[in-house]
Amino acid sequence: MPGAATETLVLAPGRTPARRAWVMLLTRLARRRTALFGFVVVGIVCLTAVLAPLVSPFDPLAQDIGQRLREPGWQDAQGRLHPLGTDHLGRDILARVIHGSRVALLVGLAAVLISGLLGMAIGLLSGYFGGRVDDFFMRLADIQLAFPFILLAIAVIGVLGPSLQNIIIVIGVSSWVVYARVVRGEVLSIREREFVQAAIALGSRDGRILVRHVLPNAFTPWLVVATLDMARVIVIESALSFLGLGVQPPTPTWGGMLADGRVYLSTAWWLATFPGLAILVTVLGINLFGDGLRDTLDPRLKV
Repeated sequence: MPGAATETLVLAPGRTPARRAWVMLLTRLARRRTALFGFVVVGIVCLTAVLAPLVSPFDPLAQDIGQRLREPGWQDAQGRLHPLGTDHLGRDILARVIHGSRVALLVGLAAVLISGLLGMAIGLLSGYFGGRVDDFFMRLADIQLAFPFILLAIAVIGVLGPSLQNIIIVIGVSSWVVYARVVRGEVLSIREREFVQAAIALGSRDGRILVRHVLPNAFTPWLVVATLDMARVIVIESALSFLGLGVQPPTPTWGGMLADGRVYLSTAWWLATFPGLAILVTVLGINLFGDGLRDTLDPRLKV
């Protein structure tokens, strides 16, 4: 029991600075109004996507040709309000925008997770070991960058077929280069520091050094890149859906709604306007939050 009490006394002071660090981080982030605005926007979009079946006023797949192309604010015979109007098949646009956020966020999170983990692993190995390992992965990255993404997406989806799973795989596998190069640059600097050299001198294994010493110090720039890259992935998913290469109808997607609405721009502007605004606001919020997170986590920048 005395040993347990001593252990508690030793561990308690270590937890307090960690909590203080998190409090300071959140305080610094909250001082940046643009970052706070972006965080609120992202939070609202994520919450709406999670609670889509509860907050959606209508079934996004329910069609009623007799109510097609109704303007925003129109009420049906039952007195039900359509705040954003209806589309060319009589489906409620607000309901489809809400459910479309689920596809956008799912693709964004899954693709960023795949490409981020793949890029982090390659960056750690390339930066730490160097030599032929570094040359191999960096030449592979150059080949990846030289290949136009849209052509790669069209080729792969043309073979595998358009689906949610294939979209995630294509975007995730083709976006690892940025993560790998950012992490590699950090690792090249970290491996020359005293604590890493001391661990090597003490005979620690390479895997232990990478996990315990190098990875925690390279995680911050990776997190910032992942946050900003999610906005790019959402735009890519919308573009592929616009071209008919994404999730297929009748599943609502923002890009698919834009493709449907482009035919009616002169007669029913709301079909394409509101999905476009959803993409704009979501991407803007993620970018603002990512910029604030970068400035907050960078010790060279002062609030």
